[in-house]
Amino acid sequence: MRIFYPVRLCLLAFSSIALFSCNEKESFTSAPLSDYLPLTARKFIIYRLDSMVFTNFGRSTEVHKYQVKDLIDTMITDNLGRSSYRVYRFLRDTAGTQPWQPAGSYFITPLADQVEVVEDNLRFIKMHLPLRNGFSWKGNKYLPADPYGPLFNFSNDDSMEDWDYYYDGDAGSFSYGGFNYADVFSVEQIDESFNVPITTPTAYAAKSRSVEKYSKNIGLIYREYELWEYQPNPGGAGGPYKTGFGITMWMVDHN
Repeated sequence: MRIFYPVRLCLLAFSSIALFSCNEKESFTSAPLSDYLPLTARKFIIYRLDSMVFTNFGRSTEVHKYQVKDLIDTMITDNLGRSSYRVYRFLRDTAGTQPWQPAGSYFITPLADQVEVVEDNLRFIKMHLPLRNGFSWKGNKYLPADPYGPLFNFSNDDSMEDWDYYYDGDAGSFSYGGFNYADVFSVEQIDESFNVPITTPTAYAAKSRSVEKYSKNIGLIYREYELWEYQPNPGGAGGPYKTGFGITMWMVDHN
Protein backbone atom coordinates (compact mmCIF):
# COMPACT_ATOMS: atom_id res chain seq x y z
CA MET A 1 0.00 0.00 0.00
CA ARG A 2 2.83 2.40 0.82
CA ILE A 3 4.19 1.91 -2.68
CA PHE A 4 1.08 3.35 -4.27
CA TYR A 5 0.44 6.11 -1.72
CA PRO A 6 2.73 8.71 -3.40
CA VAL A 7 1.09 7.90 -6.71
CA ARG A 8 -2.34 8.59 -5.25
CA LEU A 9 -1.02 11.84 -3.81
CA CYS A 10 0.34 12.90 -7.17
CA LEU A 11 -2.92 12.08 -8.90
CA LEU A 12 -4.88 13.94 -6.24
CA ALA A 13 -2.60 16.97 -6.53
CA PHE A 14 -2.86 16.93 -10.32
CA SER A 15 -6.65 16.67 -10.15
CA SER A 16 -6.80 19.58 -7.69
CA ILE A 17 -4.60 21.76 -9.92
CA ALA A 18 -6.64 20.91 -13.00
CA LEU A 19 -9.90 21.62 -11.19
CA PHE A 20 -8.56 24.91 -9.84
CA SER A 21 -7.39 25.92 -13.33
CA CYS A 22 -10.76 25.15 -14.88
CA ASN A 23 -12.61 27.01 -12.14
CA GLU A 24 -10.25 29.97 -12.55
CA LYS A 25 -11.00 30.19 -16.27
CA GLU A 26 -14.72 29.79 -15.77
CA SER A 27 -14.81 32.46 -13.06
CA PHE A 28 -13.41 35.22 -15.30
CA THR A 29 -16.07 37.76 -16.22
CA SER A 30 -15.27 40.50 -18.70
CA ALA A 31 -16.45 44.04 -18.20
CA PRO A 32 -18.96 45.05 -20.91
CA LEU A 33 -17.67 47.04 -23.86
CA SER A 34 -20.22 49.74 -23.04
CA ASP A 35 -18.15 50.56 -19.93
CA TYR A 36 -15.26 51.67 -22.16
CA LEU A 37 -17.17 53.01 -25.13
CA PRO A 38 -20.39 54.46 -23.68
CA LEU A 39 -22.89 55.55 -26.31
CA THR A 40 -25.46 58.12 -25.24
CA ALA A 41 -27.09 60.83 -27.33
CA ARG A 42 -25.51 64.27 -26.76
CA LYS A 43 -22.40 62.81 -25.12
CA PHE A 44 -19.25 64.59 -26.30
CA ILE A 45 -15.50 64.34 -25.90
CA ILE A 46 -13.09 67.17 -26.73
CA TYR A 47 -9.55 66.30 -27.82
CA ARG A 48 -6.36 68.15 -28.54
CA LEU A 49 -5.29 67.03 -32.02
CA ASP A 50 -1.83 67.30 -33.60
CA SER A 51 -1.93 66.45 -37.30
CA MET A 52 1.33 65.78 -39.16
CA VAL A 53 1.33 66.49 -42.89
CA PHE A 54 4.03 66.51 -45.54
CA THR A 55 4.00 69.59 -47.76
CA ASN A 56 6.14 70.97 -50.57
CA PHE A 57 5.84 67.69 -52.46
CA GLY A 58 6.74 65.71 -49.35
CA ARG A 59 9.93 67.62 -48.60
CA SER A 60 8.65 69.59 -45.61
CA THR A 61 6.94 68.38 -42.44
CA GLU A 62 4.28 70.45 -40.71
CA VAL A 63 2.21 69.80 -37.58
CA HIS A 64 -1.22 71.45 -37.57
CA LYS A 65 -2.87 71.77 -34.16
CA TYR A 66 -6.57 71.84 -33.35
CA GLN A 67 -9.25 71.05 -30.85
CA VAL A 68 -11.69 68.43 -32.09
CA LYS A 69 -15.07 67.57 -30.60
CA ASP A 70 -16.88 64.29 -31.22
CA LEU A 71 -20.60 64.57 -30.44
CA ILE A 72 -22.92 61.56 -30.43
CA ASP A 73 -26.05 62.59 -32.29
CA THR A 74 -28.64 59.83 -32.39
CA MET A 75 -29.20 56.17 -33.14
CA ILE A 76 -29.71 55.25 -36.80
CA THR A 77 -29.85 52.10 -38.92
CA ASP A 78 -26.72 51.39 -40.96
CA ASN A 79 -26.62 49.92 -44.46
CA LEU A 80 -26.51 46.40 -42.96
CA GLY A 81 -29.72 47.01 -41.02
CA ARG A 82 -27.97 47.31 -37.64
CA SER A 83 -28.50 49.91 -34.92
CA SER A 84 -25.66 52.43 -35.04
CA TYR A 85 -24.82 55.80 -33.56
CA ARG A 86 -24.00 58.78 -35.74
CA VAL A 87 -21.16 60.93 -34.41
CA TYR A 88 -20.61 64.49 -35.61
CA ARG A 89 -17.10 65.93 -35.59
CA PHE A 90 -16.18 69.62 -35.15
CA LEU A 91 -12.88 71.53 -35.26
CA ARG A 92 -11.62 74.79 -33.78
CA ASP A 93 -8.31 76.43 -32.78
CA THR A 94 -6.24 74.96 -29.94
CA ALA A 95 -6.99 77.92 -27.64
CA GLY A 96 -10.72 77.38 -28.05
CA THR A 97 -11.38 81.01 -28.97
CA GLN A 98 -13.04 80.35 -32.32
CA PRO A 99 -16.47 78.77 -32.90
CA TRP A 100 -16.72 75.08 -33.74
CA GLN A 101 -16.73 74.27 -37.45
CA PRO A 102 -18.32 71.07 -38.88
CA ALA A 103 -15.72 68.48 -39.94
CA GLY A 104 -17.78 65.47 -41.04
CA SER A 105 -19.23 62.48 -39.25
CA TYR A 106 -18.68 58.79 -38.62
CA PHE A 107 -20.63 55.84 -37.21
CA ILE A 108 -20.26 53.54 -34.21
CA THR A 109 -22.02 50.16 -34.21
CA PRO A 110 -22.14 48.24 -30.90
CA LEU A 111 -22.62 44.48 -31.35
CA ALA A 112 -22.87 41.61 -28.87
CA ASP A 113 -19.12 40.99 -28.67
CA GLN A 114 -17.47 43.87 -30.55
CA VAL A 115 -17.73 47.55 -31.47
CA GLU A 116 -17.30 48.67 -35.07
CA VAL A 117 -16.48 52.16 -36.32
CA VAL A 118 -17.05 53.28 -39.91
CA GLU A 119 -15.07 56.37 -40.90
CA ASP A 120 -14.44 57.55 -44.46
CA ASN A 121 -16.18 54.35 -45.65
CA LEU A 122 -13.59 52.20 -43.82
CA ARG A 123 -14.87 49.72 -41.22
CA PHE A 124 -12.76 48.86 -38.15
CA ILE A 125 -13.41 46.57 -35.17
CA LYS A 126 -12.17 48.89 -32.46
CA MET A 127 -12.88 46.77 -29.38
CA HIS A 128 -13.75 43.12 -28.82
CA LEU A 129 -14.76 40.91 -25.91
CA PRO A 130 -13.30 39.75 -23.63
CA LEU A 131 -11.57 42.79 -22.16
CA ARG A 132 -8.50 40.91 -21.02
CA ASN A 133 -4.74 41.33 -21.27
CA GLY A 134 -3.39 39.72 -24.43
CA PHE A 135 -6.72 39.03 -26.14
CA SER A 136 -6.27 39.53 -29.90
CA TRP A 137 -8.50 40.00 -32.94
CA LYS A 138 -8.29 41.11 -36.58
CA GLY A 139 -9.46 44.69 -36.18
CA ASN A 140 -9.01 45.59 -39.86
CA LYS A 141 -10.46 42.47 -41.44
CA TYR A 142 -13.17 44.43 -43.28
CA LEU A 143 -10.74 46.84 -44.94
CA PRO A 144 -10.18 46.63 -48.70
CA ALA A 145 -6.74 46.15 -50.22
CA ASP A 146 -4.68 49.36 -50.02
CA PRO A 147 -7.41 51.35 -48.24
CA TYR A 148 -5.43 54.61 -48.44
CA GLY A 149 -4.33 54.05 -52.03
CA PRO A 150 -6.48 56.84 -53.48
CA LEU A 151 -4.72 59.39 -51.22
CA PHE A 152 -1.20 58.14 -50.56
CA ASN A 153 1.29 56.27 -52.68
CA PHE A 154 2.93 54.19 -49.95
CA SER A 155 3.19 50.57 -48.86
CA ASN A 156 2.10 51.07 -45.23
CA ASP A 157 -1.45 49.98 -45.96
CA ASP A 158 -0.43 46.73 -47.65
CA SER A 159 -2.05 43.82 -45.78
CA MET A 160 -3.70 46.06 -43.19
CA GLU A 161 -6.43 43.45 -42.90
CA ASP A 162 -3.88 41.19 -41.18
CA TRP A 163 -3.07 43.55 -38.33
CA ASP A 164 -3.49 41.90 -34.93
CA TYR A 165 -5.18 44.17 -32.42
CA TYR A 166 -4.66 43.17 -28.78
CA TYR A 167 -5.13 44.47 -25.25
CA ASP A 168 -1.75 45.45 -23.84
CA GLY A 169 -2.31 44.88 -20.13
CA ASP A 170 -5.42 45.07 -18.00
CA ALA A 171 -7.06 48.36 -17.06
CA GLY A 172 -4.62 50.79 -15.47
CA SER A 173 -3.63 54.46 -15.25
CA PHE A 174 -2.32 56.58 -18.13
CA SER A 175 -0.91 60.11 -18.35
CA TYR A 176 -0.32 62.31 -21.37
CA GLY A 177 -0.16 66.02 -22.13
CA GLY A 178 -0.57 66.95 -18.48
CA PHE A 179 -3.75 64.89 -18.12
CA ASN A 180 -4.20 61.76 -15.99
CA TYR A 181 -6.67 59.02 -16.82
CA ALA A 182 -7.79 56.00 -14.78
CA ASP A 183 -9.14 52.52 -15.65
CA VAL A 184 -7.62 52.58 -19.14
CA PHE A 185 -7.44 49.70 -21.61
CA SER A 186 -4.76 50.04 -24.30
CA VAL A 187 -5.49 48.58 -27.75
CA GLU A 188 -2.24 47.97 -29.61
CA GLN A 189 -2.70 47.74 -33.38
CA ILE A 190 0.73 47.99 -35.01
CA ASP A 191 4.23 49.20 -34.12
CA GLU A 192 6.66 48.76 -36.99
CA SER A 193 9.43 51.00 -38.32
CA PHE A 194 12.51 50.84 -40.51
CA ASN A 195 15.39 53.33 -40.49
CA VAL A 196 13.47 55.55 -38.02
CA PRO A 197 14.76 57.97 -36.94
CA ILE A 198 16.27 58.40 -40.39
CA THR A 199 19.97 57.93 -39.74
CA THR A 200 20.73 56.87 -43.31
CA PRO A 201 19.15 59.48 -45.64
CA THR A 202 20.13 57.48 -48.72
CA ALA A 203 18.05 54.48 -47.58
CA TYR A 204 14.31 53.82 -47.56
CA ALA A 205 12.45 54.44 -44.29
CA ALA A 206 8.92 53.84 -43.04
CA LYS A 207 6.81 53.95 -39.90
CA SER A 208 3.50 52.31 -39.07
CA ARG A 209 2.22 53.02 -35.55
CA SER A 210 -1.32 52.73 -34.27
CA VAL A 211 -2.59 52.52 -30.69
CA GLU A 212 -5.79 53.61 -28.95
CA LYS A 213 -6.65 53.91 -25.26
CA TYR A 214 -10.10 53.77 -23.70
CA SER A 215 -11.06 54.91 -20.20
CA LYS A 216 -13.96 53.49 -18.22
CA ASN A 217 -17.18 55.53 -18.42
CA ILE A 218 -15.54 58.00 -20.84
CA GLY A 219 -14.49 56.30 -24.09
CA LEU A 220 -11.52 56.98 -26.34
CA ILE A 221 -9.04 59.18 -24.49
CA TYR A 222 -5.88 58.78 -26.60
CA ARG A 223 -5.05 57.87 -30.19
CA GLU A 224 -1.79 57.69 -32.10
CA TYR A 225 -2.03 56.84 -35.79
CA GLU A 226 1.03 57.32 -37.98
CA LEU A 227 1.58 55.85 -41.45
CA TRP A 228 4.34 57.28 -43.62
CA GLU A 229 7.08 56.29 -46.03
CA TYR A 230 10.36 57.99 -46.90
CA GLN A 231 11.87 57.65 -50.37
CA PRO A 232 15.53 58.68 -50.82
CA ASN A 233 14.78 59.30 -54.52
CA PRO A 234 18.43 59.18 -55.66
CA GLY A 235 18.93 61.15 -58.83
CA GLY A 236 15.31 62.29 -58.86
CA ALA A 237 14.25 65.88 -59.15
CA GLY A 238 13.83 67.55 -55.77
CA GLY A 239 15.59 64.87 -53.74
CA PRO A 240 14.12 62.76 -50.90
CA TYR A 241 10.47 63.00 -49.91
CA LYS A 242 7.87 61.57 -47.52
CA THR A 243 4.29 60.52 -48.12
CA GLY A 244 1.65 59.65 -45.57
CA PHE A 245 0.21 61.21 -42.42
CA GLY A 246 0.18 61.11 -38.64
CA ILE A 247 -2.17 62.16 -35.87
CA THR A 248 -1.90 62.27 -32.09
CA MET A 249 -4.99 63.15 -30.09
CA TRP A 250 -5.81 63.11 -26.38
CA MET A 251 -8.89 63.97 -24.38
CA VAL A 252 -9.02 67.34 -22.65
CA ASP A 253 -12.73 67.50 -21.71
CA HIS A 254 -15.97 65.49 -21.78
CA ASN A 255 -19.48 65.50 -20.34
